[in-house]
Amino acid sequence: MPSLFRRKSADLVEEAVTEVTPDEATQSARPRGYTPGKGRETPKRPSAGRRPGGGAPTKPLTKAEARERRRQMRAEAAAEFRREGGPRDRGPERLLARNVVDSRRNVGTWFFGGALIVLIGSNAAMPPVVRLVSNLLWGALALGVVVDSILISRKIRKLVRERYPNSGQRMGSLYLYAIMRSITFRRMRAPVPRVEIGDKV
Repeated sequence: MPSLFRRKSADLVEEAVTEVTPDEATQSARPRGYTPGKGRETPKRPSAGRRPGGGAPTKPLTKAEARERRRQMRAEAAAEFRREGGPRDRGPERLLARNVVDSRRNVGTWFFGGALIVLIGSNAAMPPVVRLVSNLLWGALALGVVVDSILISRKIRKLVRERYPNSGQRMGSLYLYAIMRSITFRRMRAPVPRVEIGDKV
């Protein structure tokens, strides 16, 4: 009986050794930090000179090309500002004020031209009559600008109260905005006028 039991134990050990698969034997022989492969090739990272989307690497600009590029960007920014204006031109009340100014003939448009004539006519080398006329012209021009500015402000106030009764826009700032536009030549105004002279606002 004892020999029979010993034989059974030996047989069991032998069977356990034979049941170990080749994979398990290989894994036991590998080091502890081993990571199995993914079964596919790891994609390569793009090189420094190559764009992620593919294609040829970008060529650095020369000084002349960079200067030309900056000039083009400035021209595009200026054109966009002339069309759309800046942050101070935002808001429906500002658009209304611009339309009021652009839809009428303003005395202020001739302010700088008249000021130049007055400056030349007021020269000490000019005859007294020319200087007198220049001073009278200067007074009439200044008075005309003041009266015209008052009329523009009154019209803007009336329209803003009618169309935007809950507006938080400061009226004094809006008046000044419109007056400064009224003394600017029409072709130099930014944003560009959207209405013609005589159009109803």
